[in-house]
Amino acid sequence: MRRGLIMVYTGDGKGKTTAALGLALRAVGQGQRVLIIQFMKGSPQYGEIKAAAYLPGLTVVQKGLPTFVKKGDPAPEDVRLAREGLELAKEAITSGEYDLVILDEINVAVDYGLLREEDVLVLMASKPERVNLVLTGRYASAGIVERADMVSEVREVKHHFRQGIPSQAGIEY
Repeated sequence: MRRGLIMVYTGDGKGKTTAALGLALRAVGQGQRVLIIQFMKGSPQYGEIKAAAYLPGLTVVQKGLPTFVKKGDPAPEDVRLAREGLELAKEAITSGEYDLVILDEINVAVDYGLLREEDVLVLMASKPERVNLVLTGRYASAGIVERADMVSEVREVKHHFRQGIPSQAGIEY
């Protein structure tokens, strides 16, 4: 019996979601079932949404609007969708249906006040032994970091946005 891990990708650099997607691809390649719940994201234009249709065993669910969330003053719909995402995560983690559950941008959802840190910590504690759980996003709280088995901090050294290069399909989304 394998021991499922809790892994966190955080920091101010680009690549946290990409790292989690790489892990998802690796798991699907090993015949595992993967669920990605994207918090604060609601656009069907993300490449991972399109790619999931081609990969048996990979499901992506967005629980956000296609607009940005205002920190400190989120719209009620943003809060509702984040809470739905957390409930879906609880069900998925305990269902026995998934080997890997990725909660994309959940750290930001906590930092922005869409979710309570305590609720995420309870979710982490309820993870069955065999399930791997990934939490991504900037601003991972001290409690989330403490509870995790592995934490990688992605640090920005240089970013093409600072050179005026806009978002590109296949790179940012």
